[in-house]
Amino acid sequence: MDEGRRLQRISRSARDRVRLQRAIVVLMPTQGQTAKGIASLTQVSEDYVRDVIHAFNGGSTRWTQNGAGAPPDDQ
Repeated sequence: MDEGRRLQRISRSARDRVRLQRAIVVLMPTQGQTAKGIASLTQVSEDYVRDVIHAFNGGSTRWTQNGAGAPPDDQ
């Protein structure tokens, strides 16, 4: 349940559009949305949706990082 709370906090306070979008993509399946439905609502590809969900389910922190898997900037 801690993951769910963290995702909700990110979705409410994220200033970074990519991080916000990833949090939304991860939260939507819990409400019964399919990859196709999520892709349509968020205007991204189904492959992107699947990649983000797989990274999250695999325990990777990549889904919260900036860019395409790059570590976050320390600025």
